[in-house]
Amino acid sequence: MELKKDSNAVTIDMLLIVHSEKRRATQGTHSDGQGDPGAPLQRRGGFQGVGNGIRKWQKIEANDLPGTQLTVEVHPRDAMPQLLKKLSLANRLQGDKNGNTRPRQPRGKDAYAYPWDRSSLKSMPLDLPRLEKLDTYASQVTVKSGLDELVSDLVQETQSDLERVRAIWIWICHHIEYDIVAAQEKDRQAFKPTDILRTQKTNCDGYAGLFEKMCRIAGVQCMTVAGYSKGFGYQTGQSFSGEFDHAWNAVYLEGQWHLVDSTWGSGMVDKTTSKFTFLYNEFYFLTHPALFIEDHFPDNKNWQLLKPPQSLRQFENSMYHKSEFYNKGMLSAHPETSTIRTVNGKAAITIESCAPTLFMFMLNGKQEHGLLSLRKNGMKLEVYPPTMGTHKLQIFAKGSSEIYSSVLEYTLKCNYVDFGAQLPTELHQPVGPSWFSEQMGIMKPSHPDPIIHTSDGRCSISFGVDEDISILASLHGDDGSITEETQRRYIFQLHREKRTELKVQLPHAGKFALKIFVKKRQEPGNYVFVFNYLLCCTNTKVNWPMFPESFGNWGQDNELLEPLLGVLPANRNVQFKLKLHGIAKALVKGQDTWPLTLNHEGYWEGSCSTAGCEEIYVMVLENANHNFYSYILKYQVNAQ
Repeated sequence: MELKKDSNAVTIDMLLIVHSEKRRATQGTHSDGQGDPGAPLQRRGGFQGVGNGIRKWQKIEANDLPGTQLTVEVHPRDAMPQLLKKLSLANRLQGDKNGNTRPRQPRGKDAYAYPWDRSSLKSMPLDLPRLEKLDTYASQVTVKSGLDELVSDLVQETQSDLERVRAIWIWICHHIEYDIVAAQEKDRQAFKPTDILRTQKTNCDGYAGLFEKMCRIAGVQCMTVAGYSKGFGYQTGQSFSGEFDHAWNAVYLEGQWHLVDSTWGSGMVDKTTSKFTFLYNEFYFLTHPALFIEDHFPDNKNWQLLKPPQSLRQFENSMYHKSEFYNKGMLSAHPETSTIRTVNGKAAITIESCAPTLFMFMLNGKQEHGLLSLRKNGMKLEVYPPTMGTHKLQIFAKGSSEIYSSVLEYTLKCNYVDFGAQLPTELHQPVGPSWFSEQMGIMKPSHPDPIIHTSDGRCSISFGVDEDISILASLHGDDGSITEETQRRYIFQLHREKRTELKVQLPHAGKFALKIFVKKRQEPGNYVFVFNYLLCCTNTKVNWPMFPESFGNWGQDNELLEPLLGVLPANRNVQFKLKLHGIAKALVKGQDTWPLTLNHEGYWEGSCSTAGCEEIYVMVLENANHNFYSYILKYQVNAQ
């Protein structure tokens, strides 16, 4: 407003703005969805289950009192750009034409179909790569004075309500630490935004309240929602009653309500140490409501944002897919209940994923008693609990990272044990060839199935191998007859062109794990486990000896046709036939020495007598100009 007097008077060039605002007390939200001034919400836990009572921190603010407030602001004329921005923000906060600032309740258009349609993890389109610059900026903003200035700094780089909410979310998730002590002691001061900014610690009430306050300062409608959660301390299949144990937010963007949980987006509490670690989790920003309901049950069913809404009993009984289940690209799991009853001593679980994924499982904390097979779009697991009763089954996925994360937990109830299905302790995961073994250089296996049955205790397995890949295999049983020294002596490896063949002879009937390892030939380091087969033989007459012992000079491309048994009969003439590469001479040495001759097919042939021998060796001369022979094979001779 301009006030001008005569030429001799002082000219006053000022702008006055008058605000008249109806103030109200912050209202608590109850199970009927209606506000009750002065009535605090009740809750039970803080960060995914740590106990404390819900309170609205807004109720503690001294200026949040009912009544009418008149504010007169006087500004220099040159402040017009900033004032227009401030007036625009005030208009966004005004609400409807009647001046009602209370956000509206969810309606039918806010609801999403249940179950999840697999379209997206988010409730609205979100270009995360485009938001990376804003995320970086928001995470680096520091607190200078108060909340208003912090929000102003955060939103100065934003162009939309979505970006304003994103900047606030990112800042909270990267700066506010979960205060376990305050949660356990029910410290009211931990909920005040001024104290949260000072200590940068709070519990879930503080996270939700701070998020709501900052959104409202930024001109975005936001609500705090209370309810039950499947978080820290949750036990599979547990019931929920009494005080609520968590709080989160609903935010209004582009004409629709969306859900966020900045507490769970910020990090995690270690179960063993009860210490908080910052670990950003994108999953809980604008989560699709059909996924959010898996671990968040609001006190007011309207805030599920689902059609049809789920009951508390459905929430309790539904399968709990952890956020990592979806972060790692999982789509679904079967069975869809958290408790599984075995059938004839077996429980079967399948998971569908968007892309090839590595999995592992633990039954009662051990990687035993199960067959896990990888598929291009998931995995299949069969579990055989060793005892009757209740068992805990955990499933882990690796995804694109190098770390396996827990994605599912089941409770198994077993009332029958199939002792005939007991598996070797050394049977590791995965079982059978898959996309992963192909990725590691093993292709076109002769046995694509993970289980191989043999009636006579022998089998031959072959697969294509990349030229730069070296294969190692070992056999493992549970009876102790196969020692660490002999694990590879029941397997003989042959190479023909670009295929590797493993000839296997079992020492007796039973079940064995045949482990396959690979290594780049020219690279240092150890062999890497890729997969294993389960070999099964019920023939009690099986009693195969080991293959001959091979030494370092036995080349990868050598081929042994006979004798394949590592133990030779006494007082017999035994035929030898081998394909050896780059060899000048070859002989068999026992009591005497017998030379081997090279035939027109490229095989070294000959025979020797085992009379008077305990051991027989095959020896080669690599250079005709030298006279030093190397041992390549060793046979035992049966005692007379």
